[in-house]
This record gives sequence, C-alpha cells and structure tokens, in this order.
Amino acid sequence: MEVSDVRRRLRSAIDQAKRRAAERRARTDQASRDYEQFLAAVAVPALQTVAQALIGEGHRFKVTTPGQTVRLGAEFAPDDYLDLSLDTERDIPAVVLHTSRGRGRRNVETERVIGDPAAITDEQLVSILLDELVPFLER
Repeated sequence: MEVSDVRRRLRSAIDQAKRRAAERRARTDQASRDYEQFLAAVAVPALQTVAQALIGEGHRFKVTTPGQTVRLGAEFAPDDYLDLSLDTERDIPAVVLHTSRGRGRRNVETERVIGDPAAITDEQLVSILLDELVPFLER
C-alpha cells in the first residue's frame, strides 16, 4: 500500500469527521433553542398542572426548575422525583425523563428518551408523566 493512498484516505476521513462535527454542533444548537421554548411553553406548565392535580388528590408534589431542567418532586421524599432535561450527548439531541424512587435503603432510577423538544406536545408529555407516576402512587 502506498503512503500517498493512505494520506489521501486519511484526509478524506478528517474532512468527513469535520463535517460530522459541524452537523452535530448545528443539531445541538437547534435542539437547545427548541428546548428553551419547550421548557417555557410545554414542560413547566404541564408539570405544574400535574402537580396541582396530584395535590388535589392528596399527593404532595412540587415543581422546581434547577438550571435547564424541570423537576416534579415529592415534597417529603427528596429521592422521589421526575426530572426533564435535554441530553446533548446523543447523536441526535433529545429530551430525557429521569425518574428516581427511593425504596427503603436503595434508589431505583430509570431514564426514558422522550424525543425532539420541538415535536413534543403537552398531551404527549402529560401521558408520559402519568405513566411514570404510577409507581409513586402505588404506595
């Protein structure tokens, strides 16, 4: 194999890596902008509505917005919460729902990819939240 062939293939691989990195940065930037709008228009209002409904049914939950996330947490159990955030480490950035439940001495944690922040509706989000809340309400 000739050195010139290897260098040509190497330059091609470097160019391809640069293009992929630029495309990924563009996707991440767009997803970050979409996520900010999603937080303000969909996520925070939906979680506040769910929290109010839970309180009305006798379950004490509160909504907090630490950093670029929104969290629905049980008032008297700090290990029990649902947390929405944007995962930009994926090839295609997505909203992720992180759930943590305290079970005695241990914590049960799960993650669920919800999808593109620009495509998630409030009804879809509420349905997903209600599915994830079932273990909290079984106690």
